[in-house]
Amino acid sequence: MSQQPKIFIFAPIDETGECHRQLEAAGCSLALGDASWHTPKGNTEGEMCKLAESAFAMMGTSIRSSPITRRIMESAGPNLRIIAKFTVGVDDVDLDAATELGVMVTHAPTESNWGGVAEGTMAMMLALLKKVRERDEAMKAGLWRDPGLQGIYVGRRASDDYPGITVGIIGLGRIGRRLADLLAPWRVRLLACDPYVEPSRFVLHNCKPVELPTLLKESDVVTLHVTLTKETRRFIGAREFSLMKPSAVFINTSRGQAVDESALAAALAEGRIVAAATDVFEDEPLAKDSALLRLGHKVLLSPHMVSMNHRSGLYPGMMWAMRSVLKVLKGEVPDSVFNTEVIARWQERFGGKPLA
Repeated sequence: MSQQPKIFIFAPIDETGECHRQLEAAGCSLALGDASWHTPKGNTEGEMCKLAESAFAMMGTSIRSSPITRRIMESAGPNLRIIAKFTVGVDDVDLDAATELGVMVTHAPTESNWGGVAEGTMAMMLALLKKVRERDEAMKAGLWRDPGLQGIYVGRRASDDYPGITVGIIGLGRIGRRLADLLAPWRVRLLACDPYVEPSRFVLHNCKPVELPTLLKESDVVTLHVTLTKETRRFIGAREFSLMKPSAVFINTSRGQAVDESALAAALAEGRIVAAATDVFEDEPLAKDSALLRLGHKVLLSPHMVSMNHRSGLYPGMMWAMRSVLKVLKGEVPDSVFNTEVIARWQERFGGKPLA
């Protein structure tokens, strides 16, 4: 490239340096922000505006200190072509502003990420239903076969007409569908609520389509798998918890801001639901004075790393984002554009116009 394009990596995670080396080998200059997956609270909006000046692309994992705002995008100037996320979610990018400015936003729905979330959700559910933590703790305290630590049999049994439990999946996207497939051999009753997927999805994954109130009332386990949008922000709150069974378990491995966290803590403390597991929180890292930390075995907590497994995690998403950036610098449209409505206008501005 005769013109050295600047890439602003607002939340880098490249511990090996491989991604950065490939970008530099392609002729790019890099500006690195302070945020990272482990410390998502990095630069202020003002600092990010300075780092973004004259950038052709922005990329990074989740950031909590400041979302990628219109002001940050405008600071980059008219050459900004793409904001490439390493993650599935793009809730920390002002999508409306990006679309208005003609900037493509891409994400990285890698199977290592969403598949890991589905597996982690399954593990959380079983840990709560089978009282794995409590049994281990009791054994180490010298107790044996505490009758209060009986688990719940998950699947249907033909031998004694036991119906099994009902699992309600809110959001039948990649993660929700994989979870339904993982549950298939367990022979549970599956309910699902998702107005945005075609009816065949419910059939293919053995889920009965229902409205949200019905799912909440009938499910023994309610698991949340939605993307964070204006519609789903604080989607689950006091009213929703009041509809659930007192014996129900609630699991959230989607986004913390999709749940009213104080309402969740209150529902657990007051016994309106029996237990919950959450990998995500309204503000991260979780504050040390959070009520969730004082609920003992009623809640199973995970530090937003349910997708992080050996040979997976965010690394594949980072490399996917890098390939997307290199494509747009060649004037090509990459995979997994989130705001697809911007593509036609983007092609008029940058299509077939490589930086060469």
